[in-house]
Amino acid sequence: MAESYTAKDIRVLEGLEAVRKRPGMYIGDTGSRGLHHLVYEILDNSVDEALVGACDRIEIIIHDDNSVTVIDNGRGIPVDIMEGYEQSALTIVLTRLHAGGKFGGSGYKVSGGLHGVGVSVVNALSERLIAEVRRDGKIYRQEFSRGKALTDVIVVGESEKTGTTIHFKPDKEIFEDIRFNSETIKQRIKEIAYLVKGLTIVFRDERPESKEEITFRFDGGLVDFVRDLNKNRTPIHPNIFYFNASSDDEMVVEVALQYNEGTSDSVFTFANNINTTEGGTHLSGFRSALTRAINEYARKKGFLKEKDENFQGEDVRYGLLAIVSVKLKNPQFEGQTKTRLGNTEVKSFVEGHTYQRLLEFLEENPRDAKEILSRVTLAARERIEAKKARELVRRKSFLETSTLPGKLADCVTRNPEEAELFLVEGDSAGGSAKQARNRHFQAILPLKGKIINVQKASKNKVFHNEEIGAIITAIGTGVGDDFDINNLRYGKIIIMSDADVDGAHIRTLALTFFYNYARELIERGHVYIAQPPLYKIQVSSKEIYYAYSDEELKTIIEQKIGNDRKYVIQRYKGLGEMNPQQLWETTMNPETRTLVKVTIEDAVKADEIFNILMGDKVEPRKEFIQKYARQVRFLDI
Repeated sequence: MAESYTAKDIRVLEGLEAVRKRPGMYIGDTGSRGLHHLVYEILDNSVDEALVGACDRIEIIIHDDNSVTVIDNGRGIPVDIMEGYEQSALTIVLTRLHAGGKFGGSGYKVSGGLHGVGVSVVNALSERLIAEVRRDGKIYRQEFSRGKALTDVIVVGESEKTGTTIHFKPDKEIFEDIRFNSETIKQRIKEIAYLVKGLTIVFRDERPESKEEITFRFDGGLVDFVRDLNKNRTPIHPNIFYFNASSDDEMVVEVALQYNEGTSDSVFTFANNINTTEGGTHLSGFRSALTRAINEYARKKGFLKEKDENFQGEDVRYGLLAIVSVKLKNPQFEGQTKTRLGNTEVKSFVEGHTYQRLLEFLEENPRDAKEILSRVTLAARERIEAKKARELVRRKSFLETSTLPGKLADCVTRNPEEAELFLVEGDSAGGSAKQARNRHFQAILPLKGKIINVQKASKNKVFHNEEIGAIITAIGTGVGDDFDINNLRYGKIIIMSDADVDGAHIRTLALTFFYNYARELIERGHVYIAQPPLYKIQVSSKEIYYAYSDEELKTIIEQKIGNDRKYVIQRYKGLGEMNPQQLWETTMNPETRTLVKVTIEDAVKADEIFNILMGDKVEPRKEFIQKYARQVRFLDI
């Protein structure tokens, strides 16, 4: 008999208790991503002040106890008593969800903070938070702990300046680790400084191990952004195209672009300074305008003859690097991670202005236009050749198993949600993996040697590459403009390579392919990296341990073996050194294995790193390796 269910069983979570009970609902998770989200929430509020012209300087400080202070010279959060609440507006903003100046009234016309969850959630998830407001000639202060006010709003001094200072320390009861990554925060700061022209953002890290101070300010805005992103590439024309335009209802669009000698396109879109990694209506409008303008100019100047077909979208984006930024009153975010802009009115607005201004640019800069059109013409030829090659590897349907690559050991299930595909380095490890796997849901595709570097190669060469062809055929989605997630055959695509430098290189090559040709697989969380153990520690025939890092090896010896007991350590140099049973237990068994999900936290940074590591220029790669060499977990020579 079921237990009784009455009104006594209903619980109302008061104030910010709901946030502490289910933090993942508000900040995504309680790992590194959620931790850094706290900083972005406070930063976004200060940036919103800059967007209305009330702030031109922001400071972010990481203290040696991993607490953070954000200071701005904006108007300062209101402190007067709110009618109907009998509390200061400062207290309301910090202790109630969905309270602020962005939900009506004239406080903010454009806001990036609308996308977030607000300072109240930061307060709820902080061990302590101190808010200090400078306005009306006075300095006001209020202290909180885990979302609850410890003091009233009190006057602590006088000041002719205005602005808000928020100091907070994340709660160790909530977060797995409260250590902030300065590189992650600096990347976000740098992005914002590009998007908000003329805004100065000072970053200071006071921790002894990473002490530094750096100031970000870009008076060139998006033009500086494009120039910086193209510094590790080779631009094919000197002038960067840029324009900004606004509408009567205060919608704003800014676009900057420049072509380079690369073979892929990198178009980054932002809405109210939020990186819309899944695109949306502003991206659709930009792409339509780009294709339309270039085709019109090409016909007018004779690059396309009367008998020629129009250039396609992928042709005009070949080697393109562009930034599209829109600002609007009420952004509607959709998509898998709420990072796709859905406002329908944005498409025609962006398309109309981009089309007109790009045509003007091409007419006024004939040398640039000639280089761009030559590049587009080359892309069209490559597309036609690549299409022929792609047809050889495209799988028509799930039933046509004869088209699958011969070396693929497929699984029994046809349910993508439970099916897994292991991309395994080498035939030896592939053979071991085939014996180790669970045939019902695990498929094995051995890769011979290192696949082609798609960052450098033409599309024609990419699609003629045997290993790339096998991967495309096995996965089933197609690639590029032909990509269709509905044809995905495996819910998990797992890169399994040796735990050495060659294995790391193979992982990077595979990830470069997915990033450039099937990025949606990463964005939707389908790509993983297997974590084979580095060490086997054998005490007896029955007592065996596996360690996945030097730190774990030390812990096992000290805590699980110890007491001067004898043991033997085996350092695995490759997957082939493990027998099938060991490979299953350590790396393939869902009950005991560790997988790393590949994510794109910041598309701009990801694009930059892929280009540094896999692009044409050697010097940036050398500098990157020298800078981060000490952070590499292992090095085999």
